[in-house]
Amino acid sequence: MQQFRIRNVFGPVPSRRLGRSLGVDLVPSKACSYDCIYCQLGHTTEKTIERNEYVPMSDVLMELEERLAAGAQADYITLSGSGEPTLHSCIGDIIRTIKTITDIPVAVLTNGSLLWDPDVRRDLNAADLVIPSLDAGDAEAFARINRPHGSITFDTLVEGLVAFGDEYAGEIWLEVLLLAGITATAQEAKKIADCAKKIRTDRIQVGTVSRPPADVDACAASLAVLETLADVFGPAAEVVQGFSGTLREHEYLAGRAGVLDLVQGRSHTLDEISSSLVINRNETLKLLEGLLNEGLVSSRIKRGERHFESVAL
Repeated sequence: MQQFRIRNVFGPVPSRRLGRSLGVDLVPSKACSYDCIYCQLGHTTEKTIERNEYVPMSDVLMELEERLAAGAQADYITLSGSGEPTLHSCIGDIIRTIKTITDIPVAVLTNGSLLWDPDVRRDLNAADLVIPSLDAGDAEAFARINRPHGSITFDTLVEGLVAFGDEYAGEIWLEVLLLAGITATAQEAKKIADCAKKIRTDRIQVGTVSRPPADVDACAASLAVLETLADVFGPAAEVVQGFSGTLREHEYLAGRAGVLDLVQGRSHTLDEISSSLVINRNETLKLLEGLLNEGLVSSRIKRGERHFESVAL
């Protein structure tokens, strides 16, 4: 399938964890060290641990400066990506430069798989907040859920998270995503919690699938189950639900209207919507998430791909 590259900087968009987030997309779709069954961006097309300057650093910074000069306001500038952002070899320099041009704090969303690498840990030291993931409590569940690159083991992942917590001075919010029928049980949650106890964290954020996943067997756990299992992780744990703030930026509202208009009468894939409206895939997902939650859009698998279409009211 053709890959679309629209923009490196997008938003602000509503974030369940970060309020209004101005996103910075550092890798192309979908370069990642994992191929998670729950990923809302679909299956990984380039599974790798090789770090490269996938997007020119100068392009990223230029776009960001333009968005800030245009008056974009956000609670966080969030480095993420259509894959794993720490695969970008200049992520450290990007973070440090951002800190010189704005007072908005910088957050990094990462699967944590490369934190065994001292260079990656040093690169993230300049960030204000790092949110790594821990979705499994043993090697078997790790292989089933995250489907990592062959060189990444479960022990390597945990050791990297522990080392980063020991070295990093900023805040660490550990994301734990639980899946119904797989890890959303007391036994599996305890395994993850036992690993999490080894890691220096400021918060543990327990959540589940909120958007259509790559695999149909990645099912959401109920809120009641999440609240029960959050207790297993101790007082630092919280259940993360939908965005609760108010987002009224003209660009976001225009994008929402554009998506809804496009899927009227004909279904489209994520890439088709992103390409047609010339907006970033992550931003498109945020727009679709809101429309799905409002019952205005539905999704289904069609010819092996997920399609989105309007719901007749």
